[in-house]
Amino acid sequence: MTDAPLLGVRVLEFAALGPAPFAAMMLADLGADVLCVRRPGASDHLGGLSRGRPSIEVDLKSTEAVADLLNLMPHADVVIEGYRPGVMERRGLGPQECITRNPQLVYARMTGWGQQGARAHTAGHDLTYLAVSGALHLATRRGQAPVAPANVLGDFGGGSMMLVSSVLAALIAAQRTGVGRVLDIAITDSVQYLMSMIYSMHAHGMWSDEAGANLLDTGCPFYDVYECADGGWLAVAPLEPQFFAETVHLLGIDESFITRRNDREEWPSLRMAIADAVRTRKRDEWNELARNTDACIAPVLTLSESQRECPDLFTDGVPRLAWGTPSVTSSASDALERWGVSDAERLFVS
Repeated sequence: MTDAPLLGVRVLEFAALGPAPFAAMMLADLGADVLCVRRPGASDHLGGLSRGRPSIEVDLKSTEAVADLLNLMPHADVVIEGYRPGVMERRGLGPQECITRNPQLVYARMTGWGQQGARAHTAGHDLTYLAVSGALHLATRRGQAPVAPANVLGDFGGGSMMLVSSVLAALIAAQRTGVGRVLDIAITDSVQYLMSMIYSMHAHGMWSDEAGANLLDTGCPFYDVYECADGGWLAVAPLEPQFFAETVHLLGIDESFITRRNDREEWPSLRMAIADAVRTRKRDEWNELARNTDACIAPVLTLSESQRECPDLFTDGVPRLAWGTPSVTSSASDALERWGVSDAERLFVS
């Protein structure tokens, strides 16, 4: 892919879990030349996110291997690491050592809590970070327990996407100024940033701390999911008046709701009317009826169904960017040659 936007950008990735490898995969999908560093004997534990880049096995406890890695730094534009705070420093591969070798280097760090703070050195996972950020509270129906939304919002929506956008911005700055920088990406901070609109609404009295009582958290009957006649589910989300009117007509419910929809006292009866109407047809029947309308109605698809719906967006079962594929998928030796590494510096290659 000769027109890849990141063609010529070199990324050294230290293999980790979740958000760091997804970010590295995305950079590779955008055309970057990514080389992954893994522990000797380690299996591909990146959760299916190792696409688009070769890897080398390196014993980070070896002084010789660390010296070889430091020799790679002048050839790299970006380093990505997702270890706990202090791990890379103890290995002699912290930001100071690496940026000393290459002042333009963008050194991106991915953690759950950040490099400093009370929780910085403690373990956590997506659900942990969502809980502390306030995001998990949003996934709560009135009077029920919060629902874990898999690990999409924290690890990938917050962590990976913030890392990628920060790396791209830092690369532009490095090209302009000749100076790199260290990026401290924390999943918890990133998720709270994604919630900027909700926090703003909360600050202005437009969002309640009461779960399941707000416009976008299933408190509103025309922004919710309803069961169909066959047990399937239908997402109903006509927030704007004109779309709501179309939904009313499609569902065949009382048209007086069109003018009464913003009256919260009417919401219980409106919810019941929508639920009763949706239960009259199967999920796919509603999908066909709504397909060419602005009613903002859609079937809740399983992973298999969604993949069948958009087969061109998947490679080996994993979604890819719609407009491109990785520009570099060769072996580790080829990658090192492109990076200008001599034979003497290949001692650590598996």
